[in-house]
Amino acid sequence: MRAQHTAAYAPHHPPHAPGRAGLAGLPGLALRARTAGLRRPPTVRKGGRLRHVPAPRPPRGGGVRALYERARRAWDRPLTAYYVILGASLLITVLGLVMVYSASQIKALELSLSDTYFFRKQFLAAAIGTGLLLFASRVPANLHRALAYPLLVGTVFLMVLVQIPGIGHAVNGNQNWIYLGGPFQLQPSEFGKLALILWGADLLARKQDRRLLTQWKHMLVPLVPVAFLLLGLIMLGGDMGTAIILTAILFGLLWLAGAPTRMFVGVLTVAAAIGVMLIRTSSNRMARLACIGATDPGPGDACWQAVHGIYALASGGWFGSGLGASVEKWGQLPEPHTDFIFAITGEELGLAGTLSVLALFAALGYAGIRVAGRTEDPFVRYAAGGVTTWITAQAVVNIGAVLGLLPIAGVPLPLFSYGGSALLPTMFAVGLLIAFARQEPAAKAALAMRQPVWGKGAGVSWKSMRRRVKKRPSGER
Repeated sequence: MRAQHTAAYAPHHPPHAPGRAGLAGLPGLALRARTAGLRRPPTVRKGGRLRHVPAPRPPRGGGVRALYERARRAWDRPLTAYYVILGASLLITVLGLVMVYSASQIKALELSLSDTYFFRKQFLAAAIGTGLLLFASRVPANLHRALAYPLLVGTVFLMVLVQIPGIGHAVNGNQNWIYLGGPFQLQPSEFGKLALILWGADLLARKQDRRLLTQWKHMLVPLVPVAFLLLGLIMLGGDMGTAIILTAILFGLLWLAGAPTRMFVGVLTVAAAIGVMLIRTSSNRMARLACIGATDPGPGDACWQAVHGIYALASGGWFGSGLGASVEKWGQLPEPHTDFIFAITGEELGLAGTLSVLALFAALGYAGIRVAGRTEDPFVRYAAGGVTTWITAQAVVNIGAVLGLLPIAGVPLPLFSYGGSALLPTMFAVGLLIAFARQEPAAKAALAMRQPVWGKGAGVSWKSMRRRVKKRPSGER
C-alpha cells in the first residue's frame, strides 16, 4: 500500500528519459546532459601526456563580396574621410612638385633662368599653402563664416583693380593678373572661387535656418546676382576657363540647396546662352572648340598644343619613359608645367602614373562627398559640397582638355600644376574639408581618445576605452 502511494505521487517520466534523481545516480548520463551541444577539442597523446589540439578556424570569406564587405567596413570608420582627404591632397601636392620640377626645367632654361626657378617658386607657394591648410583645419566653422564677407569684398575689389590700366597685366591674352613686385604676381579670380563658396554657404545656411529656401526668390537672390558679378569681372579679362569653374560651383550650391529641376533648367539655359555668345564672338575660343579630338595640328598649327598633348600621352606607354626623360617638354608642348602637366606625367610615368593621379582625385572627391553627406550643419554641408565641386570640376576640365575630349580652357590641375595663385586658395579649401571631417561626432570622439594626457611625473599616457578603476585603500597608515 505504501509502495502504491509513493508511485501515485512520483513524477512521470518517459521510459527513455530518466528524471533528475535517475541522472544523479548515473554520473555519466548527468555529465552528458549538462554538456549537450558542446564539443570538446580533440586530444592526442604525446610524450605520455594528453594535449589538446586546437580546432580548425573557419575559413575567411573570399571573393568579391567579402572584399566589398571589408572595404565597406573600413570606409565606415569614423576617421576614414579625414585620413583620405589629408593623404590624397598631400600626395597630389608632393607628386605635383616633382612633376613641376621635371616639366619646367627646359622652359626655365629657354628664358635664361635657373633650371629650378619654377620649382623654387612652387615650393615656396606649397610651404605657404601648407600653413594655410593647417590654419583652416584648426579654425572652427564659426570663424570661417565670419571670414566669408571680408574675403568676398576683398576679392571683388582686387578683380576690379585688375581691369584698371597700369595695375592689371595680361598673360596669354587674359588680363587677370596683378604684379606684386619682382617675380611674384597674383590672380584674384582664383580666390573668387573660395570667396563664392564660403559666402554662398553662409548665405544658404542662414536662409535654411529661417526656412526661406522653399521660396525660389530666396534661393536665387542674392546668390545668383553675386555669382554673375564675379563672372562678369572674370570675363572682362577674357578668362573663360575660370568662369566655367565658377559656374560649376554655383550649380553645386544650388543643387545642395535643393533647387527644383525647372530652376536648374532656367539658370543653365541662361548660362549656356551667355557661353555660346562669348564663344562665337571670339575666334580664339572657336579655334579651341574646333580642336576637340584633333589628331593633326591642322592649317597654321591651330591645334598644335592639343595634338602634342596626345603625342605625349601616347609615347608614355604603360610605365613611361622615365622621370625627366620627356621629349615633348623640349619646346614641342607649350605650357608643359601648367595646363598640360598631366600630359608630361603620362609621358614620363606612363599609364600607371596617370591612373594614380586620377585615383587620388577620385578618392579626394568621394571623401568630400561623404563629409558633405554625413554632417547635420548646413554651412558645413554647403561649404564641403562647394569645395568638392570646385576641385573635381576643375580636374575634369583640365584632364579632359589634355585627353582631347574637351576644349582647352586654360585652367590648372588643382594642387598639381604650377601656379601659386591657384595653389594657395586650393590648399586652404582642402583645409576646410579636413576641419569639417574632424568635426563629425564619431571622428571627434576618435580623435579625442588619441590625445596625449600629461600625468603627474608619469610622462605621457594615452587615453583608452578602458574604464579607469580607482585603487582601493589597503588599510595601512
